[in-house]
Amino acid sequence: MGRTAKYTDDSILDTALALVSEDGAHGVTVVAIAARLGAPSGSIYHRFASRDLILARLWIRTVKQFQVGFLEALDLDNVTDAAQAAIAHTLGWSAEHRDEARVLTMYRREDLVALWPDELGAELSTLNDQVKQAVLAFTKRRFGMCTPEKAGLTRFALIDLPYAAARQTILDDRPPASWLREAVNAAALAALSSTTQRL
Repeated sequence: MGRTAKYTDDSILDTALALVSEDGAHGVTVVAIAARLGAPSGSIYHRFASRDLILARLWIRTVKQFQVGFLEALDLDNVTDAAQAAIAHTLGWSAEHRDEARVLTMYRREDLVALWPDELGAELSTLNDQVKQAVLAFTKRRFGMCTPEKAGLTRFALIDLPYAAARQTILDDRPPASWLREAVNAAALAALSSTTQRL
C-alpha cells in the first residue's frame, strides 16, 4: 500500500485561499504556500505547475462549492420558493464565504479555457452543465415550456441579477444590505412574472 500524501491538493488550495484572504491574489506564491505548509517547494510544484494554475484550480473548486447550494435551491418543489432560495443563496453565500467570493471575481471561465486548454479545458467545458440543466428545468416548471427567450429571462432573474449585486458587494468588501437583498429578490420575481407576449 502506498503512503498517504502529506500535502494534498486540497491542503494546498486551502492555503492559497488563506493567502488570498490575507494579502490578495498577489500574496499567493509557491514559496508562500510551501512556507505555510512547512513543505518543500518541490512538493507544491509536483502537484501544480505554477501559482497561476493553483489559483485557477482554487477558482474551479470554489465555483463547484457555490453551485451545491444553488442547485439545491432550484430543486425545491414550489417554483417561487425555489427562485427565492436561489437568489438568497447567491447573496447569502457571498456574505458568509467572503474569501471564496473574492476568488470568484478573479477569473472568467472563458479566460481560464484560453490560458489552460490542456490542463483545465475538459473540466471547464462541463463546469456549468448542472446549473444550465437546472435553469432549463426550472424554466419549464415556471412557464410550462422552455423557449430560448424564457430560458434567457430565467438566467437573468436567477443568475445575472443576484450575481451583479453580489459582485458589487464583494468588490466593496461589505455584506449585502437588507434593502439590496429585498430589491434583488423583488426584481427577479418581477422578471419571472413577465407575461409579455414575445416571451
